[in-house]
Amino acid sequence: MSFIKTQDGTNIFYKDWGSGQPVIFSHGWPLSADAWDAQMLFLGEHGYRVIAHDRRSHGRSDQTWTGNDMDTYADDLAALMAALDLKDAVMIGHSTGGGEVAHTIGRHGTGRVAKAVLVGAVPPLMLRTAGNPDGVPMQVFDDIRKGVIDNRAQFYKDLVMPFYGYNRPGATVSEGVRDSFWLQGMLGGLKGQYDCIKQFSEVDYTEDLKKIDVPTLIVHGDDDQIVPIGTAALLSSKIVRNAMLKIYAGAPHGLATTHADQLNADLLAFIKA
Repeated sequence: MSFIKTQDGTNIFYKDWGSGQPVIFSHGWPLSADAWDAQMLFLGEHGYRVIAHDRRSHGRSDQTWTGNDMDTYADDLAALMAALDLKDAVMIGHSTGGGEVAHTIGRHGTGRVAKAVLVGAVPPLMLRTAGNPDGVPMQVFDDIRKGVIDNRAQFYKDLVMPFYGYNRPGATVSEGVRDSFWLQGMLGGLKGQYDCIKQFSEVDYTEDLKKIDVPTLIVHGDDDQIVPIGTAALLSSKIVRNAMLKIYAGAPHGLATTHADQLNADLLAFIKA
């Protein structure tokens, strides 16, 4: 297993497959790098070097008491890219990972970056505020915190259903996907996952989005029950210069799994363009 050690001594797990132009993936909460397996295998087979890490306190990375914040996540990702000496990289982030991609660019620039992709991503801001009246009420995130504290194992089993749209009439439920989501979530650390809720809900990524100066693809499902498209992709696509927006009709939050073939084809076309 491959790890880098960050400045504060945290071991960050990553997988690094194939060769060619690097494509680096940032996963959503409360998952791990494994959430990107379908995309990594596909792009790896098409001649790209594919890399995905487990965010600190998630997956196989160290479970830290401190540093579970977006500034540190971004610095960890920049450290990984520097350690691997990535150049001309394509950064792809889902959900919280989309915030991580935006914030890494906001803090560290695009010197190593050729393109960016945000999939079902949380930017610019999820939380309802005076300046963001269409955002999600704080009570929703407080309920997530309570669910994680009270019974994290059951909460993740329940979260799977809206995450993949399995609660919609006529949906075909994959028990394997449900088990994989639960396993990835339970592999991470409670403290870090609890802290991360604030990072995906309350951080305003507007200024980060303004700093993205590379071609950017924004993908979102219009039936996303976790990160509503109206407060996310529809706004981000207006903030990021010359962003390309693709809306997947009827797609849920976990579209990298439910719509893997469609996303894979769109990613390949965007990277090649």
